[in-house]
Amino acid sequence: MTKAIPIDCEALKKLIREVPDFPKKGILFYDITTLLKDKLGFARLIDALSANYIGKEIDLILGMEARGFIFGPALAYRLNAGFVPVRKPGKLPAETAKISYDLEYGSNALEVHKDAIQKGQRVLIVDDLLATGGTAVATAKLATDLGGQIAGLAFVVELDFLKGREKLANYDVFSLLHYDR
Repeated sequence: MTKAIPIDCEALKKLIREVPDFPKKGILFYDITTLLKDKLGFARLIDALSANYIGKEIDLILGMEARGFIFGPALAYRLNAGFVPVRKPGKLPAETAKISYDLEYGSNALEVHKDAIQKGQRVLIVDDLLATGGTAVATAKLATDLGGQIAGLAFVVELDFLKGREKLANYDVFSLLHYDR
């Protein structure tokens, strides 16, 4: 059994800049770029995310474009796993699997190389933010359609008031930092 590393989430939250009225009036945007540039804060963040999965036999980390590309490779390194980018359509050079999904304001699509996930591989999906959950659900479906087993979904920030976790009730979801508004 792995001993949990104590994490001061409030200290990490203090490294996140709050930008009012972005991208539109009435929205409070949590800007993690200020956390990313803090070398100790970023290291503690990766330590905290990886501590939750050490010893859980993760084969692949799937990082969603674009911020999942920041955290995914660092977690893959710490967990001795491979990294697979999940991209917007038309960005991957080989044959891809694609999923389209609805958002509250339209639709979107994601792709992954068809040979990126082998049947039975344990996959951890990583992104910066869990909001409404649509992108995470689509990524999990894409991974399972290719034969992957979802070991979990990890997020840096969860906006609890948007209830995205409810769409992910069938999965192990871990979010490091929570915001109620």
